[in-house]
Amino acid sequence: MKIIQIDHDRCNRSYACIRACPVKSITASGKNGMPEVNHARCIGCGSCLTVCATSAVSHFSDMENTIALLESKHKVAAIVDPTISGEFPDITDYRKFVEMIRTLGFDFVNEVSFGVDLVAKKYNDLLSNFKGKYYLMSNCPSMVSYVEKFFPELTENLSPIITPMTASAKVVRKAFGKELKVVFIGPCLSAKHEAKLHKGTGRVDAVLTFKELRSLFTRFKIKEAKVEYSDFDKPIGYLGSLFPISKGIVYAAKLDDSLFDGKVITVEGKNNMLDLVEEFNKQAEFLKKHFNVFYHGGCIVGPGTTDQSNKFLRRTMVVDYVHKRLKDFDQEQWEKDMKEYLELNLARTLVKDDQRLPQPGNEQVEEILKSLGKKPEHSASCTACGFRSCHDFAASIAQGLSRPEMCLNYSIKNKQDYIKTLKNNNEKLKKQQEGLLEKEKSLLEENQKLKQQSDTTSALLKNLPSAAVIVDDKLKVIESNDSFIKVLGEDAVMINEVIPGLAGADLKTLLPYNLYNLFTYVLENDKNIVGKDVEYDDRLLNVSIYSLKPNKIVGGVFRDMYVAEVRQEEIINRVNEVIDENLKMVQQIAFSLGEGASTTEKMLNSIIETYQRKKK
Repeated sequence: MKIIQIDHDRCNRSYACIRACPVKSITASGKNGMPEVNHARCIGCGSCLTVCATSAVSHFSDMENTIALLESKHKVAAIVDPTISGEFPDITDYRKFVEMIRTLGFDFVNEVSFGVDLVAKKYNDLLSNFKGKYYLMSNCPSMVSYVEKFFPELTENLSPIITPMTASAKVVRKAFGKELKVVFIGPCLSAKHEAKLHKGTGRVDAVLTFKELRSLFTRFKIKEAKVEYSDFDKPIGYLGSLFPISKGIVYAAKLDDSLFDGKVITVEGKNNMLDLVEEFNKQAEFLKKHFNVFYHGGCIVGPGTTDQSNKFLRRTMVVDYVHKRLKDFDQEQWEKDMKEYLELNLARTLVKDDQRLPQPGNEQVEEILKSLGKKPEHSASCTACGFRSCHDFAASIAQGLSRPEMCLNYSIKNKQDYIKTLKNNNEKLKKQQEGLLEKEKSLLEENQKLKQQSDTTSALLKNLPSAAVIVDDKLKVIESNDSFIKVLGEDAVMINEVIPGLAGADLKTLLPYNLYNLFTYVLENDKNIVGKDVEYDDRLLNVSIYSLKPNKIVGGVFRDMYVAEVRQEEIINRVNEVIDENLKMVQQIAFSLGEGASTTEKMLNSIIETYQRKKK
């Protein structure tokens, strides 16, 4: 049966449930290391339920099944564990919660204490008639399941007597009819598994924990103040009402558990149970005792109770409850009932269900121990992983049941190493950050300089008397001056009002092919064109195109040769060029021409002076 469920949406992978499980039926074998339950190995102890911080672990609920039974045509009996006397300190009289249970729709409400009395009588017969065989009393379903699955060789030492729950199911069916539906209400989670093991009159159709019972009271708005008194249906139990206390069954069975002469020892609690079963398996013949064993500290703190604390307060409440019951107890009627119901078959057959995994070799375990930072020769263990020794933990890793990070020391060491690595990385990053800040500062300064240069260049460009334009490798205008826009005409002037400097405009749409092709040539060849005369729109332009950034950016300067000032300047420039060229020739023939060269220079200078005077 699938008792335990894990909600992966709520799980934070703390592995607390894995650590808490005494048989490691929960493993980190799910997707992304999520905990998964191996239901075949689960003993239904419920240890995983109370350790999950996110409440991702829950158990199978019979609430809806119970409601369906109550709404069916069948008669339904509730058999209630006597632990209820310690579960409801908020209810002043036990007869009130009996009536509250009836109000849910149950036809009969019986206390399991009479079933305990029957089972106790069988234990008295079995253990008092000693024939050399020692027994583990089989009242705790978790303990029985543990032995069957992990110490199957001890199955024959489990007492062949049914649990009080199953005995009570047989009692109410004998009393009220074989077709009766039975719901057990108690503190035990493993009872949900136990209920499915029996057929016939011993079967239990649903199991509710006390937590689930409280939920039903809330759901149907049943409160103590709204109900009258009502007592349990007969037969009524006697000392079986002490069953919630671990020694209660021994007391009810009138077995001697005295320290000096007693033959029965009561063992309670997870670790004590695990130790006892292991020791009993190794040396039962030396222990020479029968054992009354409970996984928890008695049923009063079972996993199905609302609160596992205040154990001794609960114990006191149980004892007080029994005292009240026994004041007016009908001993004679109880003896008649015992005689009648002891005719029931209270025997059981235990089944070996070996769930043990093959043990890994010592070499493999030692390798895992070394990887965990453990020395195989050291026997000390903190048990924080949920195992009783580091060796057992390493073996479980080899078996695929556990993960290394479940070891607290290993996890802390890894975290410390991780923190150290982070610290070193942070120091490196800090230095890199300081370097980047310095670089950023340098880049900001450089950017400021470039901006100043850009502003200066833009100012210079705008103040040039000649038309100037700068374009990118796609012949898109980066910047241009007013003179360039005037050269293009009125349409360009209008566009400039919307897009200053014609930024982004395609030069191909602004200039004819013979002009923009010059820009293409400079871009592709990275060669400047200087002083090329080009006709444009009835004008003669003197064009110079320069590569500003190889194959990326070029700039062009246009001068209208028909403007008088430009024409005079150009004539002067070209006469100067002629003078320069002639001077080179003069130097070569100076000796032969002599005064002729001097006369030529005077004539040319006279022409220049004439044009300069006109310009003024």
